[in-house]
This record gives sequence, C-alpha cells and structure tokens, in this order.
Amino acid sequence: MRGVPAGVFPAAYAASGRRAVPVALAAAVGFYLFRYGLDSPVAATYALFGAVALGGLSRIPGTGRRRAAITVRVLPVCWVLVVVGTCLSVRTWSAVAGMLAVGFALAFSAVGGPRPAGVAPGLQLLYILPSFPPYGPGSLDERLLGTTTGLVLLVAAEAVIFAEPSPTPYRERTARAAETAAHCARTLTVGPYVLQAADRGAAEEAGRGLRSLMVPEAERPAGPGVRVRALAHTGLAVRTLLNRLARLPGPSRTQEREVTAVLRAAADLATATAQCLRAETPLLGPSEELSSARAALSALSAGTSDSGAVSPSGFGPAVLRRHAAVLEIADAALAMGAAADRAVRGRHAEVEVAPERFWYSTVPAPVLWWHRLRGHAGRRSVFFQNAVRIALSLTAARFVAGIDTLPHGFWAMLATLSLTRTTLEATRHTIRLALTGTLAGALLTAGTLTLVGTHTDVYAVLLPLWMLLAFTVGPVRGVGWAQGLFTVLVALVFAQLAPSTWQLAEVRMLDVLIGSAIGAVFGLLAWPRGAHDEMRRAAAELLRTAAEVVVATTSSVAGGAATIVPTAAPGQRSLHHAVVLAESAYAQFQSEPAPFTGAARGHRAAVDWQATLIAGHHTLWGSDRLLAPPVTVLSTATARAVEALGERMAGRMLLVSAALDPGGDTPPTPVPRIDPVYPEFDAEPVGAPRRYYAVIEWLESLAADLTRIARGASPEVAARSDAGAAAGGSGSRELA
Repeated sequence: MRGVPAGVFPAAYAASGRRAVPVALAAAVGFYLFRYGLDSPVAATYALFGAVALGGLSRIPGTGRRRAAITVRVLPVCWVLVVVGTCLSVRTWSAVAGMLAVGFALAFSAVGGPRPAGVAPGLQLLYILPSFPPYGPGSLDERLLGTTTGLVLLVAAEAVIFAEPSPTPYRERTARAAETAAHCARTLTVGPYVLQAADRGAAEEAGRGLRSLMVPEAERPAGPGVRVRALAHTGLAVRTLLNRLARLPGPSRTQEREVTAVLRAAADLATATAQCLRAETPLLGPSEELSSARAALSALSAGTSDSGAVSPSGFGPAVLRRHAAVLEIADAALAMGAAADRAVRGRHAEVEVAPERFWYSTVPAPVLWWHRLRGHAGRRSVFFQNAVRIALSLTAARFVAGIDTLPHGFWAMLATLSLTRTTLEATRHTIRLALTGTLAGALLTAGTLTLVGTHTDVYAVLLPLWMLLAFTVGPVRGVGWAQGLFTVLVALVFAQLAPSTWQLAEVRMLDVLIGSAIGAVFGLLAWPRGAHDEMRRAAAELLRTAAEVVVATTSSVAGGAATIVPTAAPGQRSLHHAVVLAESAYAQFQSEPAPFTGAARGHRAAVDWQATLIAGHHTLWGSDRLLAPPVTVLSTATARAVEALGERMAGRMLLVSAALDPGGDTPPTPVPRIDPVYPEFDAEPVGAPRRYYAVIEWLESLAADLTRIARGASPEVAARSDAGAAAGGSGSRELA
C-alpha cells in the first residue's frame, strides 16, 4: 500500500497471528470435541465462546504465559458468571436486573489496573451467553464443562505455542535507573562536582524509561496492593532523584565534606536499592548511613541565623541554595530506598519513614481495594462513567432482546459491548464502520449458506481457517473488517449446530443494527464527550486544591509551622484524591481520538494536561518536605516574602484553573502563559536560612509547571520552563 512504510503490515499481522493461533486452535478443538465427538451442541457452543471470550474479545496484556496464568485465576469467576447467568435467564426482568448489576461490576473492575480491565470484556461475554433463554438448568453441567474445557485448552495453547520473550520487568527497569543514579551521585563527589553532558543524557534516558508510555502495559505497577503501590512509588522517587542529580549546580568553591558525604551515601543507597530490587538484599544499613549524613549537613546548613548576611559558619546564599538542593537529593534517595524496601518485603519492610508518605504499607489488602473503589465511586471518575455507560447499554440491549424475542439476541448485546466507545464521536465512527463490515459479511454469509446448504463437513473444514483469518486480520484492519469476518464466523458455527439458511445473515445484520443503535443512544446520553470534559474539570479542581495547599504551606513555614497540624498541610488529603481522579481521566483521555469539532480540537491542542498532573505531584511532595521537622523560625521580612510568593503562586494556579474550567457566567478564555521567572526568586534576604531557599526552589518548580500547561509558549519561556521543571520537580510523575 502506498504511503505505508515497508514491513509495517507484515510485522503487525505476525504479532496478531501469534495471538490468533492459540485462540483458533483452542476454540476449534473444544467445539469439535463436543459437537462431533460427544454430540453435545451446548457444551460445544460454550467451549468455543469460552476460548473466544478470553482469547479474542479480552485484551489481557503480557506474554502468552502471563495471559494463561491470568486465565487460570479467573476460571472460578467464569464458573460463577455462567451459573448466575443461567439461573437469572428464567425471566426477562431477572435477566435484565442481573445484567445491570454484573455489567457494572465487571466494567468497574477496571480500577484494579490493566489486567482486570483487559479481562473484563471477555467476562462480560461469558455472562451474556447464558443469560438468554432457553432456561435450562438441566444443561448447566454441559455449559460448565464446555466453558472449562475451552478455557483449559486456551491456557495450554497460550502457554505452549509461540512462546514470547518476556519484557523487562518494571523492577528491573527501576533497578537499572537506580544504578544510573548511583553513578551520577558518585561522579558529583569528585571535581569538578558537576555532571557532564553524557551523564546528564544517561540520567534523562533512565528516567524516561520509567514513564508509563515506555513500559509495556502488563509491567506497569497500577494495582492497589502494597507491593505494587510501593513499586510505583520507587519509580517515582528514582525519577525525582535523577532529575535533581542532573541539575545540581557546581559549588562556588571547594565542596564541603558534609556535602560529599551525603552524595556518597546517596550513591551507596541507590546501589543497594538496585540490589534489593533484584535479590531482596537489606536496605536498612545504607538508609541509616544516608540519614546520618543528611542530618549532619542539615545541622551545618541550619547554623545560619537571621542576625546578618553571613552565617556563623561563613555560608552565603549560593552555598545555602546548593545545600538545599543536596538535602533534597537525600530526601529523594531516602524515599527511593524506603519505597523499594516495601516493594520487595511488603508490610515486613525494615526501613522506617514518615508514616503519612507510605500510609498504605500497614493497611490490609481488602481495605486498600476499598480505598481504590471508594475513590472512584462517583460521577467525576471516568471508571465510574464507563461502568455506568456499559451497564446501561447492556441492560437496554437485554431488555429489547427479551421483549422482542430476538433470535440470537446475544449478538445484539455483543455488538453493544464491542462497539460502544467512551465518546459519542468515536461510537458514531465505529458504528459506521461496523455496519459496513457487517453488511459485507452478511452478503458473503448468505451466498455461502445458499451454495453449501446442509453440508456441515464443508463448514467444519472452513471454521478453523476462518477463525485464524478473523483473529489475525480483524485486530490489524480495524472494527469494520473484524465485524465482517466475525459475521461469517458465527454463521459457520451455527450452521453446524442447526440447519441454517441465508436468513441467518439477515438476523445477524438486524442484531448488530439494534446493538449499535443502543450503544449510540447511551453514548449520547451518558457523558457523550468521554474524558474530554472530565479532564478539564479534573485538572481545574486539581489546581484549585493545589493552590489551597500552597497558601497553607507557605503560611505555615512563615509562621514557624505553628498554624498547622505537625504532619500535613490542610487540604493534602483532598489534593491526593484530586490527583487520583485527574490521573484516571488523563489515562482515558490519552486513549480517545481527538474531538472532531474545530473548537474542541483546538482546545485539546492548546493545553498540556500532563503538566497539570506534574504540578499536583510537585505540590503534594513539596508540601510534605517543607513541613517536616525541624522547624526554622524566619525573620519578619523573610516570612513576609515567603507568604507573598505563596499567595502569588496560588493566584496563578487559580487563574489557569478558571481558564481550564470557566463557570457558567464566565466567558471561556485561552489558558494564560505564566512566566516561570519571578524577580522575587532571585532575592536573597539578609540572613535568610536554608529553609527559605527550599521554599523558593519549590515555588520555582510550580511556576515552571504552570508555564508548560499552555502549549505554544515562546522559545524563551519554554526553555526556562523545561529547565525549572528538571531542576525543581519534586516527585513529578509523567503518566503518558
């Protein structure tokens, strides 16, 4: 094809074919075993659709062995779905009620991470299949036997056929990044005490390798468990450490012994972290050494008083700025070690840290799941929106199929499940392609059934070949081809179960049309713009909450931490929840096609949504760090400067927030471009302690984040923004 680089399609077909062969083999063997070997059409149907559900419709991430392991774990769930669907199919009202509850529960399980999200569509199909008449509790054993056989054959085929090389695990990626951080820290302990371009490039590349976009979906730490959360926290801390090491300025004179000790201890802890992630070695000793070195430097740096321009130890503002940067390197390294200890040992971790930072490490697993579910149980969560949309669509399809007694009504529900998208525009586009493909498949089906008639041996020969073609070509060529090929596939199956005529193609076309219409209706009624509107609201709420935390933190620092509770600034819990909702909205937003309307497309291109997430993380982590003891009392002039800068930064956050999500009576305006360079950042008040410069560094990073939100900034502003984000980003996490 012209315009397509050579080799793209063959590689895509090869990858799709590797996944198609186990599915086609398991489905065909199970179907033939029961249909022709044991003369059990019911078991044959469930064996085939069981393999197709979890092998074809589901998108379980990972290698074949990983998919096989997940299939084994969900096998009891499949049994429950078949039993419940069979029992509730006795009446239309009970089947409809069950579809609403089960459909929502399965769709909402996506909050558990990529694996539950990937397996959910297949589980939906396994519930849809038995939820239609005939109500036959006497055939339940055949249904369970067929389902089990199909899934067992799929597990065997996935595990044995076309063994795929395992991708690099996230723990190994993090360990390699930690080793890079260790090398950079050791380099900073010898003259000229700065990283060269090659080392900065290596640090940047190592941090980029931990971005979600660069990590295979199956390896992303996205679950609610202690070890998974801690592993994600480890990657976040390593990226923060690499950023701070790369941007550490050189000393104005010979480097202090205490600074060298901190950097050397940070390097040792980074090396130990890599070993711990690989071999579960202890981290307590290196962590305690870094804590001691950090305490020594902190005590030396805190010797500054408010009585004069020069501290009793002879340190000027340039040295204090460097001390603040080195201490934040130590904080990032300590967080990295503590998180890695929990990622490996779970609740039995040895390294002690502030409990609020790793609050999940002592919480039972069911409670963590409850936290995850409760956090998304609201209309502002895109997971909740998707679950409601899918559940209502499937319920309506089941109701229509039950009232009108559609033949093969589950085809209508399958069309609803597979064609409903998260936005109305995407659903409309998908339905148009699907109907075109289904029409072509129906015409081919009608011709095949007319020519072949009742010669089932022809259908038996064609079925495995057509399954291989459908599951190979469909995922590559798109929904139109997939629907057309699947239309012929179901005809080949049902022609072997009962005598069929060309009218089977007509029924298939009618069912797809009904299912598509229902999907379009609920796509229009239930959050038709998907994550686009939710992304604006979530980002705006995130910045509003962050502004509150900025004001509370700077006011507390200015007042000597007397105005707050000792462990956190007001609003931190709300900010954490806002970050979670914004991250989930951004994850869906990235998977949706760009809006088709010109205004919406321009708005999407004009905003860097990822920068709002980074700003939220910077605010959260920086506030934690600045409010940690010991408390330093600022002079009146310095305290006023800190409060003024905090209020100014909060005002800029509110300004951007209002542009992202204007109120009902507020005219929409472009996102303002915030200049990250404030003259006040360069001010050096007389006798200002290190704590003052730590606040300045934090606010500088937030100013850089706000600049990145408005795309298309001038080159000068963009360059200052990137430099500030790299230097001051405390705990940023890019989620692309």
